[in-house]
Amino acid sequence: MLDNQGKSPVFQGLAGRCPACGKGKLFAGYLKFADRCNSCELVFDTGDTGDGPAVLVMSIVGFLVVFPALAVEKVFKPEVWVHALLWLPLSTLLVLLFLHPARGMWYGLMFKFNAGEAVLDDEAFPVKVDTGFASGNAQEERTRENL
Repeated sequence: MLDNQGKSPVFQGLAGRCPACGKGKLFAGYLKFADRCNSCELVFDTGDTGDGPAVLVMSIVGFLVVFPALAVEKVFKPEVWVHALLWLPLSTLLVLLFLHPARGMWYGLMFKFNAGEAVLDDEAFPVKVDTGFASGNAQEERTRENL
């Protein structure tokens, strides 16, 4: 299935390409994932990247904007409206530029490491703790095996 000419799925995601084949489009819109790859038919059903790309981009943009803003404040001491006029549009532009590739990269990482939503399995967590809130009886069994 992994026929991407030896390129990393992370770099394919940065480029907005399918992490499996490297040919199809990963996105159907600016930030909306396509339903499936138009080349290899890989279904992008695990496209929930959560807040990871946004946190990464905000951290990078914050680093790129805060230090120049502090330098401008130290050297020129402009009014507050000048800072707002300079740094708010720059921050917005940088977030819009970085968010699309960051989301693709994050999906590429998820594909590479076969990551998905965590599911609690009854076999992995066999002990059921009863708090007594649901039934009102605090003396109920503490485990399924009547321990």
